[in-house]
Amino acid sequence: MHVHIYMHTYRRMDVCMMTTNDSIDVAARAVNTMLGRWELTESSLWNISGELCSGAAIDNTDANEFNPAIKCDCNFQNVTICHITLFKVYAMDVTGAFPEELSSLTYLTNLIIGRNYLTGPLPAFIGNLSSLQYLDFGTNALSGPIPRELGNLKNLISLGLGPNNFTGTLPAELGGLRNLQQWYMTSSGLSGELPTSLSNLTAMQTLMMSDNNFTGKLPDFIGTWSNLTVLRIQGNSISGPIPSSFFTLYKLYDLRIGDFMNGSSSLAFIRNMTNLNTLILRNAKISDTLPLDFSYYTKLVTLDLSFNNITGNIPLSLFSLSSLNYLFLGNNSITGTLPGTKISTLSNIDLSYNQLSGSFPYWVNDPNLVLNLVANNFVIDNSNSSFLPSGLECLQRDMTCYGDLPAYYQFAINCGGGANVTSSDGTNFDIDNANLSATSYFVTNIRKWAVSNAGSFIDASNPNANYIISTQIQSQNTLDSKLFKTARMSPSSLRYYGLGLQNGNYTVKLQFSEIGIPNQPTWTSLGRRIFDIYIQGMLKEKDFDIRKEAGGKSFTVVLKEYQAPVINNFLEIHLFWAGKGTNFIPTPGYYGQSISAISVSPIDSIPFVSNKPPHSSSSNNKTGKVVGIVCGVAVLGLSVFVILVWKYKQKNLNKDNEELAGMSAIPNTFSYSELRTATEDFNRSNFLGEGGFGHVFKGKLHDGRMVAVKQLSVASQQGERQFTAEIATISAVQHRNLAKLYGCCIEGDKRLLVYEYLKNKSLDQAIFKKKDLHLNWETRFEICLGVARGLAYLHEESSVRIIHRDVKSSNILLDGNLTPKISDFGLAKLYDDKWTHISTRVAGTIGYLAPEYAMRGHLTEKADVFGFGVVALEVLSGRPNSDLALEEEKSYLLDWAWHLYQQKHELELVDPSLSSYNRDEATRVIGVSLLCIQASPTLRPAMSTVVAMLAGLIEVNEVTSRPGYLTEWQFKDISSNLASDGFCKSTDLRETNSQVQQ
Repeated sequence: MHVHIYMHTYRRMDVCMMTTNDSIDVAARAVNTMLGRWELTESSLWNISGELCSGAAIDNTDANEFNPAIKCDCNFQNVTICHITLFKVYAMDVTGAFPEELSSLTYLTNLIIGRNYLTGPLPAFIGNLSSLQYLDFGTNALSGPIPRELGNLKNLISLGLGPNNFTGTLPAELGGLRNLQQWYMTSSGLSGELPTSLSNLTAMQTLMMSDNNFTGKLPDFIGTWSNLTVLRIQGNSISGPIPSSFFTLYKLYDLRIGDFMNGSSSLAFIRNMTNLNTLILRNAKISDTLPLDFSYYTKLVTLDLSFNNITGNIPLSLFSLSSLNYLFLGNNSITGTLPGTKISTLSNIDLSYNQLSGSFPYWVNDPNLVLNLVANNFVIDNSNSSFLPSGLECLQRDMTCYGDLPAYYQFAINCGGGANVTSSDGTNFDIDNANLSATSYFVTNIRKWAVSNAGSFIDASNPNANYIISTQIQSQNTLDSKLFKTARMSPSSLRYYGLGLQNGNYTVKLQFSEIGIPNQPTWTSLGRRIFDIYIQGMLKEKDFDIRKEAGGKSFTVVLKEYQAPVINNFLEIHLFWAGKGTNFIPTPGYYGQSISAISVSPIDSIPFVSNKPPHSSSSNNKTGKVVGIVCGVAVLGLSVFVILVWKYKQKNLNKDNEELAGMSAIPNTFSYSELRTATEDFNRSNFLGEGGFGHVFKGKLHDGRMVAVKQLSVASQQGERQFTAEIATISAVQHRNLAKLYGCCIEGDKRLLVYEYLKNKSLDQAIFKKKDLHLNWETRFEICLGVARGLAYLHEESSVRIIHRDVKSSNILLDGNLTPKISDFGLAKLYDDKWTHISTRVAGTIGYLAPEYAMRGHLTEKADVFGFGVVALEVLSGRPNSDLALEEEKSYLLDWAWHLYQQKHELELVDPSLSSYNRDEATRVIGVSLLCIQASPTLRPAMSTVVAMLAGLIEVNEVTSRPGYLTEWQFKDISSNLASDGFCKSTDLRETNSQVQQ
């Protein structure tokens, strides 16, 4: 509708002003043109009788009460002239370019055109509106760079420029906005480092800059903005640490920082922030213990320190804080027990994915409490299982729900759905309408699958409203529209689990449809939902955007299909919000991951389980009784026979059984005659090689299995004690990347181990010797990742902590699919969690030995980390760690790698025989390897961190100090095996001060 305005006659209240002014004519024409183009009707509260500045435009009516709106100031030229000082068209879905007509409104102090669908660039003339104090053009689709002229608005108090689709960096000229107090640039599309000129903005009170691509370190100058009350910096590419200058920001009420690329921080900087109501340091690279005294934080309602490296115990003061309602400490390394008391107002607690254990205190029975204890070390039995929602025993770290007896080989879930659905291909999708909230989990009553959530929509009017969303609009591109009427959502971390699955390789299908954000053009369509997808801990999708995958369309189905191994009868699907995407479109607090359907089925394995709940049977009671009687008689007869045989053999077996007594896990035993037959009397034609225990032979058991039989030689230095230790150790652990022990033989003085046979033999042969086995880059990278996962399991995930002590290429075997398997645990040594290191006889291989272990016998997991770093460089370069046939500067691989790294030519390390390789992956491998071979063990990452860095889950820290390693030995064989105490004197250790940057 076109708006007609009398442009020469203006009335202030009942006084008629007959003054004519050209600028007034232009301003009125501009308003008329803009509203006409947008087909908007002016409010009846203003433009009375065709007079622009009248009614609500000049009286005390709040501009928030009408829309579109203008406000006029009629105090110019002795109250004879009115000028427009406020122009508002807010959330009215107007389209087109940023209106040029606004350049005529030079008296504007308030310009509010947010929540529309304006496109194109932000024009430079915006800098000419020098009277502006409040400027909001956020939540539009504007693009291009921010004009530097914006820095001319010296009177600006509040600036809203996001969400939009801008590109480029912030102009340095914005440092001239010295009066700026509120700056909203969340999801604006900007990138690059924050200009140092912004240090001038010391009047700043509110800064929201999440979901951009800002880089560089978190600026120290923000700590000088002493008036800050709200600071939100999440979902960028910024690096830590959090500057110590933040210590002075004691006025902060709302602090949200996270999703750093690298840089470790402590919690010391929050010491004076006692005014905090909301503190979110999620995924912020915090490495610290929790403060002992939280009693000073009397206003704190929400505390989120999840996805960090927080260690130690939970202080009682935290659970006694009367103001606290939401507490998120999940995905850390917190140990100890639950606090003995808890204040009743603390009703939402997430402690999942920690190392807590012990008994449950009385307060877990609080009916108003929502508590998530998934992935800890609690023992759940009949004495305490009624305290919490059922099924928690299936979601502890040892996963005792099924043990080694799987029940299922397939499952499917209608995520958020209120009914079971059978899809067009016959798959049955289970109902999933459990009422999850901020810190909760659910396990199906048949223990087939489970779901866990952590995170609160804290900015939403109803924080519990969006965990399940629904729509009546039918999704396109599917025959199964019923699956996409609902979706489960989470504002932080959403995990689905497959329980009791038969081990093997599986196809995981995830189905999505964006049903919460409408199609364009409307401001509500500007929402962007972005999250990450992990399966079995592996990153599958980074910054996954459902609508982008669907070609920019909502209500369109997206299918993502992955392959994943199931080990330990357990599958985890993790959807993680990393601070990306909008967070208040279409409503405040609306963000996070969303999924509509999940289906999981085996790829190549033949199911040997029924896919039915355990103990279910169609047999009637009568049949059961008959079978029971028959079985009872049979068992009784068999028992009598076994007892007679046992008595006959007991005397001869006593000595052998002593070797196995006391082991926590006893392996299968083979007779010596059985193994002699399998190896054709240890025929030389079956000889595979010589390990630390002696000779290894290929064999074939009577059941057809191919095995590798390791025979302890008389000359071996290890002896029976190490042999027995290896049996117990390997029997206690099972992992895809560990060589599987089938059993052992102990007869008299004969000691043998029986392993799975791996036809591609050892990694060193595959890389350095086998010309017929070409390892492409993808295979090499997966080998590095697999070895890292195996070591991480030994160090951190196994029921006993294990140090291998001899990580080297020849101790890594390759199966038929070239999957790496860590072998030879003869040098492994178990140690209690309370020990920080073991002073022990050195046992290892020159070239792979960590300096502190070789020189002082100081042994921790970091010795294995060092060995892994050497192996990874060998895999990448295709050469051994020492080759004296090469020119001197290249003879030692680690020395050469550091030299190339310093020269910024590290990719020259990559094996030249490779026809192609992934540069990003190769750079990660080199960076991780150099971190692993640092002289100081404290500078080496844990193997779980190595896995995360290799997989691209976290950034690889910059290497600033020269590695330390052993180079020259007074031994002829540079790869000989060592097990002596006095060899350290014959070494030359290259080690530098780790504090000195090279």
